[in-house]
Amino acid sequence: MKINWPLFAVAVGAFGIGTTEFAPMGLLPVIATGLHVSIPAAGLLVTGYALGVMVGAPLLTLPTGRLDRKLLLVGLMGLFTLGNLLAAVAPGYGWLMAARIVTSLCHGSFFGVGSVVAASLVAPERRAGAVAAMFSGLTIANIGGVPLAAWIGQHIGWRAAFAGIGGLGVIAMIALVLALPRIAGNARTDIRRELKAMGRPAVLLALLATVLGSAAMFTVFTYIAPILQHVTHVSENMVTATLVIYGIGLTVGNALGGRFADKALTPTLIVVFSSLVTLLVLFAWTMHSAVPAIATVFAWGVATFALVPSLQARVMSVASDAPNLASSINIGAFNLGNAIGAALGGGVIAAGLSYTWVSVAGAAMAAGGLALILLTRAQDDQRSRSAT
Repeated sequence: MKINWPLFAVAVGAFGIGTTEFAPMGLLPVIATGLHVSIPAAGLLVTGYALGVMVGAPLLTLPTGRLDRKLLLVGLMGLFTLGNLLAAVAPGYGWLMAARIVTSLCHGSFFGVGSVVAASLVAPERRAGAVAAMFSGLTIANIGGVPLAAWIGQHIGWRAAFAGIGGLGVIAMIALVLALPRIAGNARTDIRRELKAMGRPAVLLALLATVLGSAAMFTVFTYIAPILQHVTHVSENMVTATLVIYGIGLTVGNALGGRFADKALTPTLIVVFSSLVTLLVLFAWTMHSAVPAIATVFAWGVATFALVPSLQARVMSVASDAPNLASSINIGAFNLGNAIGAALGGGVIAAGLSYTWVSVAGAAMAAGGLALILLTRAQDDQRSRSAT
């Protein structure tokens, strides 16, 4: 099978960003101990990163619409590298939070522009699959990068983990320089028109579905290490192995989501959201035993990332007149969901409730996403009947 090297180069960048986004989940206990803060406080590093993505997505996408896409993606990976190296030398919690926010600024724009670039590299009927291929870098990060970062954090220290992630940024920049062709920006970019497109009800509903789907994931995943250690009672090495298994699930789900979204987008979203509700309710019960817990984590990973290319393709479809901004803001919406989920899970823990209720809270977020997709489908069907 012939490798699409430009698409591969963008996926390498996605691998680096995926590693730094998800690494704190495996490092949470180590960071909390090293900086003398609580688990919920350490979890706010996830929230801070997510909020930075939300700000960075429009902030870096709007003024760079006319810039060569290759140059922009390389520059964004340079910012990513700088942020991770600052995290590695952060003297305290506040400095680490600031470094994470610096790192996060490139995230939304990279994935947003990268999605449009990926779609432009293939035939129109394969665009969702191309977006999934780019996001495969992020999912594969959960097989290799995130567990490796967790292992380094446990045995060498969390600072070494962030330094290593900074090295991934250098590799990604080299790959983009060597493989990605020059792709001109849009010389006719109209910022006001693009911002107006974001206010359409169909676009807002698509973005809200993204927020709820992501919140369903991060309500639980942010606290997966303490759940596995304190409820499932597995070793640190088994936590790392479970992260690998979860990453395999994400990779499988990402591929399936891209394939089925190209065939039937809305039915795919309905099936996947329904599966997420079921699996997160199930995890509230299976987390108390190692084998059922790990099996559920794998299936949950499949369902979680089957959503990603589907939701991204949906937003790019309903905002086809502003694809770069819509795609980038949708990444911001994913991360708003991350922030809401991390804060919700931390709130459940801080309220004195058990980790079981963290999973139930995640299921509630997924149920909200399912209800929204069913509502939008009903609206679409009504418009179709009116048109005929």
